This record gives sequence, structure tokens and C-alpha cells, in this order.
Amino acid sequence: MARNPADILTDPPPPAADERIVYGPEPLQFADVRNADGETLALVLHGGSWKATYNLTHLAHLCILLGENGVPTLNVEYRRVGDPGGGWPGSLHDVLLAAERAQTLARRLVLVGHSAGGHLALLAAKRTGVPVVALAAVCDPPTWKNDAVAAFFARKEPTPEASPLAQAPLGVRSLVIHGTADDVVPFEQSQRYARAAGDEAALRPLDGAGHFEPIDPQSPEVRVTLNAVAELLG
Repeated sequence: MARNPADILTDPPPPAADERIVYGPEPLQFADVRNADGETLALVLHGGSWKATYNLTHLAHLCILLGENGVPTLNVEYRRVGDPGGGWPGSLHDVLLAAERAQTLARRLVLVGHSAGGHLALLAAKRTGVPVVALAAVCDPPTWKNDAVAAFFARKEPTPEASPLAQAPLGVRSLVIHGTADDVVPFEQSQRYARAAGDEAALRPLDGAGHFEPIDPQSPEVRVTLNAVAELLG
């Protein structure tokens, strides 16, 4: 029987990272380092609707695969809805702190974010100038029909500064990867973002794929993710 890519959320825990670093004073401001070489580094941001229910563990499998393909990773934890200080703008504040710390670890960086983590990665790219690979990203929270939006923004209407679509173009190169059959974050979110971003963005559709294939090491579609990360670091 074919694997359901969503099973990645319940996969067994991966082997421990090489090192866990702290990038800020709060308990959840930490990140796992794998295969650091001082030259390149992918800052990986997990999704999970910005909710404390989900953490960095499920993207560790992607980080391991990236390492096997020559890409060191920094798998970032950040405060989410349900954590003190999580939500908007605290979650983005954490990502920016992590990016600042990452600049002390490597000369060339790329942001890699999935789903809600893709939303944060795109916003961080705007503020840091670091190129970004956005995987099934929430590119425009005001139009995402999910109760997570109200929770993340404390039931306030998201402002333009909280929407990558409203911020586009970001002034930095972005590769946008999205399954055309995604039933969690609609493909149309990435389509509209790529149009707004113009020449600085490239949309790479995954025909017939859902929400988790871009991060599942066992899916054929993950090769598109690996190639995108290598391209932006190369």
C-alpha cells in the first residue's frame, strides 16, 4: 500500500541532531543543527497552523535528507499559538532572531518553510534579504479559510505586513513549491503570490500532490524541494 504523506506527522522520532543551540532567552527559542560546515545553511521552519500542538520534530526527517544531499540545516523551533508570547507578531520575531543567529554559523543561507512555516519564511525573507523556498505556504492569511488565522492574529484582521502576498515583491529570490491537489492550503495561495512577486519568484507546481509531499522524504516530489534548496544555495 502506498504511503500517505501525512503520516510524516506521526513517524517515529528521528535520531538526535548534532547540536541544539539557543538563539534567544525564551524556552522555545532553540534550533537543531545538523551537518554544519560553516559555508551554507538551510533554516528550516515547520508548519502546523502556527499551533503549539506541532513542533520541529516532523521536519527533522527532511533535515536529515537535506544533510544526506550535502545541505546543512538549522531546524528552528519558535513560539506558537498556545505558548506564552506565541502568535502574531511573536512567532515572526523568533524566526528573525534565529536568522540572526544563523548568520554567525554560515556564509550563505536559505530559508525553507512549510505551510504556516512557509508564511513565516516569506516574511522573514522580506526582512533579512535571505532567499526562500516556500513549501505549500500560507501566502495570504486573510484569504485562508482556516480557524488558525483568527487564533494566530488574536481575532484581529491581519494587516498587510503580515501577508507575503501584500508584501510582494519581497526583494529577494523565492521558489514556491505547492501541490495542485493540496486540501489544507490551497494551491491558489501560491499561484497568486507568484504572480504578485513577478520575476523574483518561480512557482513549481506538483501535479496531483497534496500538502505533505514536498516535505516527505519517501515521496518522489521531495526531489523538487531538494533541488530548489540546492539551487538557491548554489
